[in-house]
Amino acid sequence: MKKALSITALVGLLLCNGVVADAQNRIEFKEFKLDNGLTVLMHRDNTTPIVAVSVMYHVGSKNEDPQRTGFAHFFEHLLFEGTENIGRGEYMKKIESIGGTLNAYTSNDITYYHEVVPANYLETALYMESERMLHAKIDTVGVETQRSVVKEEMRQRYDNQPYGTILRETFKRSHQVHPYNWPVIGSLDHLNAATLDEFMQFYRTYYVPNNAVLSIAGDIDYAQTEAWVRKYFSEIPAGTGTINRPNVTEPKRTQEIRDIVYDNIQLPAVILAYNLPPKKHQDSYALSMLSTYLTGGNSSLLTKEVVDKQQKAVGVAAFPLDLEDGGVFLTYAIANMGVSADSLQHALDEQIEKVIANGISERDFQKLQAQVENSVVSRHASVAGIAESLAEAKTFFGNADEINHEMAKYNKVTREDIQRVAQQYLAKSGRVVLYYLPKSEEPKQ
Repeated sequence: MKKALSITALVGLLLCNGVVADAQNRIEFKEFKLDNGLTVLMHRDNTTPIVAVSVMYHVGSKNEDPQRTGFAHFFEHLLFEGTENIGRGEYMKKIESIGGTLNAYTSNDITYYHEVVPANYLETALYMESERMLHAKIDTVGVETQRSVVKEEMRQRYDNQPYGTILRETFKRSHQVHPYNWPVIGSLDHLNAATLDEFMQFYRTYYVPNNAVLSIAGDIDYAQTEAWVRKYFSEIPAGTGTINRPNVTEPKRTQEIRDIVYDNIQLPAVILAYNLPPKKHQDSYALSMLSTYLTGGNSSLLTKEVVDKQQKAVGVAAFPLDLEDGGVFLTYAIANMGVSADSLQHALDEQIEKVIANGISERDFQKLQAQVENSVVSRHASVAGIAESLAEAKTFFGNADEINHEMAKYNKVTREDIQRVAQQYLAKSGRVVLYYLPKSEEPKQ
């Protein structure tokens, strides 16, 4: 299933080369809650006869037992196995047979299932998501099958993928106290050691209506959709297990952490990672704009200076992983042939320090505002995007209407704010610096 952030996609990205009005169209929606705690969001868009159905469970890798990591990601796969009423391997076939598409992803904070189907099959999609929530088939056959799937995914995405361990190696240094310090895919040893009863308990605790948001967007009738939701989801009992919500704050570090990872690569890479405040923090919008200014497009600062002008890198990216409890601002560059990691880091630091010292020009700021507006509008150009954004707003902010205030919050960000967050969050003290070097350069033991 799709990941929230794929290093493979990131590497592919790297190797490819006036005041904005609040133009965000208001997204109308209706919301109700079932007695079992399930929150339901509905958005009607009758322009195209399709509908997106999604369920966002508020469970990710951070909710796991440190001795049983990888459970959330494992369930992303396992809940496609089938149910008591849908045969093994038939879940995907049923959606595809009606002309639909489906996928899922897991992050540190959430697990998200979604499908887009012709509007006349809305009831089918709702039934199938209710089956996943109530009657998932969790047995020895399914568990063993998905253990093999996860093992292969780990080999392809991490062990054999150049630079594939960057997030894992970064987070175990940037988060030494918070459970973000283990990767979303978790430990195969933990999964192998887990019993069927442990998997069942995790399912009964987290994949329950009172830990989920059902979001529906597209060519729907509100009354009929609500009737179907009540028909298929009302009978599902609320979960009674204790949901683990980490109450941990990563301590602020005052010293830089430096390390080297030797990998099966040809070109060195430099990773600069800076700890961020929680996702809901007001600085998140300025940090997002800062990342766009640094690497958002061919004319961005680091692309122009480090890739094009100095030719120190074949590609560079900077983005804030704004996790619920505080993620990382990750700057990542792959060195050009013959360029050392030290030289590349110096080039990156030089440009970041310019922003810290001087901020950005008014011309660049206006361009940045236009880029941000385009990004927000594009994300809500499809019913699938709207369904996901509504679910995220409800899950992380407790208010689905946050979706309608995103552009206004970006428009409140000033040039001074961007310089301030660069100064506050991109300081060298406390950051993580990783060099990825070819295994051929590893010192002999």
